[in-house]
Order: sequence, then C-alpha cells, then structure tokens
Amino acid sequence: MSKRNSTALVPLGGRNVALALPAVGNLDAYISAVHRLPMLTAEQEVGLARRFREENDLDAARELVMSHLRLVVSIARQYLGYGLAHADLIQEGNIGLMKAVKRFDPSRGVRLVSFAMHWIKAEIHEYILRNWRMVKVATTKAQRKLFFNLRSHKDGAHTLSPGEVDAIARELNVREKDVVEMETRLGGQDVAIDSQLEDGEESYAPIAWLAASQAEPTQVLEARARDRLQSDGLREALDRLDARSRRIVEARWLKDDSEGGSMTLHQLADEFGVSAERIRQIEAKALQKMKGALASYV
Repeated sequence: MSKRNSTALVPLGGRNVALALPAVGNLDAYISAVHRLPMLTAEQEVGLARRFREENDLDAARELVMSHLRLVVSIARQYLGYGLAHADLIQEGNIGLMKAVKRFDPSRGVRLVSFAMHWIKAEIHEYILRNWRMVKVATTKAQRKLFFNLRSHKDGAHTLSPGEVDAIARELNVREKDVVEMETRLGGQDVAIDSQLEDGEESYAPIAWLAASQAEPTQVLEARARDRLQSDGLREALDRLDARSRRIVEARWLKDDSEGGSMTLHQLADEFGVSAERIRQIEAKALQKMKGALASYV
C-alpha cells in the first residue's frame, strides 16, 4: 500500500470525493494504522449516516469509511489464496466499502459493518475474477459460487473422488459435472503465450503457432482494396469535381495538422465571398458526387 495509492475517489453526494486513507509507506504500516483508527458506537454511526444522507455532509461519510477500514483488511485476508497482492485486494475492498457507505440507510436498524460486508466481498470477487487468469474461469452465477467455495471443500491437492464430487454438488446445489469442470479449470496451469524458450525444434511458445493476421488471404485482399480506394479511388473522385468544390473538400477533409488542420465553413465562406450555408451546400453536393465515383472501388 504505497503513498501514491493512499487516496481514492468515490462518487458521494453527486460528485467524486477524495477520501484520504492513511498515508504510509508499506502494507504492514497501513494495516497497523487502520487498526489504530477509532471505532464508532452505534449512536455515532447513526448520527454520521444521517448527516450524510440528509445534509450531504462528506466529512461524515469520510469518517464512516475510515472507521471501517480494518474490516476491509480482515475480509481481504480471506482471499490471499488466489495469488493476488494483499494490497490490491484491500484497495478493491475499500471501493466496496465506499459504495456501502453511499447506500447505507441507518433507519433500517442494521449496523454498517453488516451492510458493508456484502459490498466489500462483491468488489473483491469481481477483482479476482477479472485478474486471476487471462481466460476467465467463472462467467455465470453458478460458476462463481463454485469458484469461491470449491477450494474450501477440498482436502488437499488430490483430485476429487466421485463421492466427494457428489457431496459437494449436493451441498452447493449444483450439477456434478459443473464441480468436475471447475476442478479441472482450477487445477490447470497458465502457459505464457510468448514465453522465451531455448532454440530447438519443439521449443516454440504457443504464440509461434498462431497465424499472422496480415498474411491471411482475406486480410491481404482487404488491405489491397483499401489502399486502392485511398489512392486511385480518391484521386478519381476528386478529378470529377470542379475547382471550387475540390478546394472545399480538400480544405475541409484532406488537410492534416502540419498544414494547419481543416478549415471551417466560415473561413471558406470568407475566401469565396459567399455564406457559410452556401459552402455547406457545395460541400454536401461534392461529397455525394464523390460517393458515386467511389462506388466501383468498394
């Protein structure tokens, strides 16, 4: 948890508000700092929540967030088995906490700690699913349930027996084949697509077996047609215009930044001594004529 990550923006009260987290130099110092932050009593929590909801008091929202940072640290620690940095999990959990504070209604008689747990876990879950692997292993609600529960139901690294598969499927209310499939996904290893291996006949990384898109026949033909359209086609279309129309089209559409950029309708109107509306009409007619000339190249 570096100093540069000690401030987070969250939409509160209709605008993004910077909530300053403890500015410390490392994760251990951050965790120590948040555990020293004072906890709120139920009365204090209700008062702050009402100030935020009724008066849009952002200082009250900030105090609610700060007093619950230790909760995020505790929840994030439960997800260390997925190979992601603890600091990153905490940062995502903090975002969930801020969302919870924004939606918290003290009139329902529920403490913020209970309400916030859902939002913190939801944000961490989304982060894990986005980053755990390049190829996502859980895309449906049932798969996500398996993803976050299967590990805790396995005793060691061995492959599940048919009896264990049946027991887990019944406990999680999913199909047996879904349990087997998720176990296979979790047990598979990621392979770097462009890993650097020693030269040799069988040392190619997976990227070596992918077809080069620029050599694919359809791509080659499309590239040739595009080049012909941008050269021969454009030149022929411009040659069909009268001098004034060509000048307007070139000034409006074919000038790059090195030439001062495209001209406006009013600038061309001053050049030709007509109204901007007349320039627009000439431009529209010229573009329509060019479109007909380019039809044979498409």
